[in-house]
Amino acid sequence: MSARYVPLLPAEAVAALPERARDVVEYRKSGLSLNHIQGCPLGCAYCIRHTYGLWDARLPQALMSDAEAVEQLVSHRYFRPHDTPLQVFNRATDPFLPGVREHLFAVLEDLDSRELTNHVLVITRARMNVGDCERLNALRHLKVTLLFTYSGIGDKRIEPHPAQTVVNSMRLATTHAARRYRTIFYWRPLVPGLNDTTAHLARAAVLSGWADATVFTGLFYRDEIADYYRANGLPEPYQETARRKIVPETLERRILARFERRPSGAPPLFRKTSCAVSYVHGLPDYNGHYGINELCDICPAAQLDKCARAHQVPTAPQLHEAAACLPEAAHMHVTEVTERAAHVEGLPSEQPRYYLQHRLAFQIHDAAHPHHQRRHGRADLGWESANG
Repeated sequence: MSARYVPLLPAEAVAALPERARDVVEYRKSGLSLNHIQGCPLGCAYCIRHTYGLWDARLPQALMSDAEAVEQLVSHRYFRPHDTPLQVFNRATDPFLPGVREHLFAVLEDLDSRELTNHVLVITRARMNVGDCERLNALRHLKVTLLFTYSGIGDKRIEPHPAQTVVNSMRLATTHAARRYRTIFYWRPLVPGLNDTTAHLARAAVLSGWADATVFTGLFYRDEIADYYRANGLPEPYQETARRKIVPETLERRILARFERRPSGAPPLFRKTSCAVSYVHGLPDYNGHYGINELCDICPAAQLDKCARAHQVPTAPQLHEAAACLPEAAHMHVTEVTERAAHVEGLPSEQPRYYLQHRLAFQIHDAAHPHHQRRHGRADLGWESANG
């Protein structure tokens, strides 16, 4: 195999991986995620790889061929041509690492050759080059969005990879001539006391001008990540862990206030990834956040109009019809449907909820994991009330 590709793991090594790591197609909130390349040398201490038992996997390796991985993706019960938003290599590696990028383009070019028009989200903090931009621009059907992860964290124990690398990549990709793909300044993770000074916020406000839109979000602080922080003497950002991202209320207020002072016409700021991705492609939000009015109060008026026109509240029978193809949703019960969301119970995991949310472009909230008003689907930590 050429050196430009990563090594292929033997079957027995794949079988020895943790169960979640072996599942290369997984639904996450912003899309159906393909992750047959696993391993990353960038060393970000808060990496989600901790939760998949993959933290020690620093050398990217392939669990299967790209063709086999794409076939698993497009034949998956959650995949709908032209409809399901997709993510590539967002769980266990960076798609633009040397070697990994060839697998990224193999996947994208395979999907594009099928004339699929699905959203594809590609999240990176690695070095891109002009050739990458040209290959992305050659894709004729997919709606590709590059999300450039930037935190501004200066503590090299927590984030050793130089931030300037992703800044340079974002500028290169955004200024590339006549591009079809879109770019997002993915400002994350924001952590109080670590990267939220006035200077940090001012720097991010400037950098946001080098992308088509900005999304800000907080830290996934799961038990496995907290254990790693403690074991390695890293400053613990919170006293508790949470299953959702943590963005304290005071931090959000400061971010919104700082971004309001940007020049008129600056690219807009969003709270949700799907809102920004949909906006940069001129489409309504595929996650159906429109009914959550307090979430939309920072969106451009024209985008709100798009989302309002697309907003359709499903009936309980329509929800059951959409779930009929999912064996795991056989015991789903619809408890209430409002303008904001459909409330359900009886789902075994988040994945069928994401499927229904994207199929109907409407918020689906599970009683087992309630969404509190004004939290925007985030953790309750750092907010005045856990029940408001």
